[in-house]
Amino acid sequence: MKSWRPLKKITATTTLIFLLLLLIFFVAALVSGGWIDAFIFSGAYSKKSITTTTNTSTPKRLEFPLQCTEGINVPQGCPRTYPTTHDLANPIRPSNLTCPSYFRWIHEDLRPWKDTGITRDMIEQARRTAHFRLLIVDDKAYIEKYRQSIETRDMFTLWGILQLLRVYPSRLPDLELMFDCDDRPVVRSKDFQGPNLGPPPLFRYCADEGSLDIVFPDWSFWGWAEINIKPWRSLLQSIKEGNKRTKWEDRVPYAYWKGNPNVAPTRKDLLKCNVSDKNDWNTRLYIQNWEQESKQGYKDSNLENQCKHRYKIYIEGWAWSVSEKYIMACDSMTLYVRSRYHDFFIRGMEPLQHFWPIR
Repeated sequence: MKSWRPLKKITATTTLIFLLLLLIFFVAALVSGGWIDAFIFSGAYSKKSITTTTNTSTPKRLEFPLQCTEGINVPQGCPRTYPTTHDLANPIRPSNLTCPSYFRWIHEDLRPWKDTGITRDMIEQARRTAHFRLLIVDDKAYIEKYRQSIETRDMFTLWGILQLLRVYPSRLPDLELMFDCDDRPVVRSKDFQGPNLGPPPLFRYCADEGSLDIVFPDWSFWGWAEINIKPWRSLLQSIKEGNKRTKWEDRVPYAYWKGNPNVAPTRKDLLKCNVSDKNDWNTRLYIQNWEQESKQGYKDSNLENQCKHRYKIYIEGWAWSVSEKYIMACDSMTLYVRSRYHDFFIRGMEPLQHFWPIR
């Protein structure tokens, strides 16, 4: 990763196309690399595509390692042997797969700039809350950091983008984007109404119906070091193994939730449904104390060991929660408490097929 330098001038329309391509590349990399399991989200594929891929072997995932030098302020680079072209005759993922349904939301998230394109002024407006600016020029990444993010969210997000350069060498276009690593969206649609009020194109991990923030895969796909959560690619395999230990009919016949209730009033309300001397709501709810867990070596917080109940509850916290994907991967019925915020893939999910909606 290189230090900051200005990006060459590009047109507003071209910028919009670049952002669209980046998101498509990014989600495609998650699917093809195993970071998102296509079969967990099988409802997003057509029946024909599932049938045609059953008897085909998954191609070997190509990777091009980066050779990093030591030192905080030393520019990082690729070896001279790093490929400068991509072999289109050997695609990384099978060509007979159809795009998941949540791909259409990429176009929807970029709709506010469809007619006007993205101007330099719009980009600079995003600096008000952005944690960093990312440039990719000639297949090299440049970063300008504005402020410290929560924990290491920015570092892991940037690491995920570097994986695109590894998996798709010389296929990423030159681009520029602003990224906000906080939880809640800040670009309110009501503040940008009319033909001449272009909103800033700001990327983050979630949005809601009243915001125009552009949704991007969250940092925990590449790991959450502070609470000992492994990258999704390896963690998903561990959760799959955990699922095999107990058949659904042999699991504890209660609804399970474990988390921090202090981040949202709705979570505190949920705890009122816990088992007590007076009532049994068929739930088993637990408070997660991360400070205590860190002292005990996280022995009671392994996600692969939390697939023992027939039902699992998802409820958002301060905003959307990264626990969403871990809960849905458990092969238990997901009781999905109606949420305000959405991440990049939940909009492609179907109620009563992928989860059971509850108030």
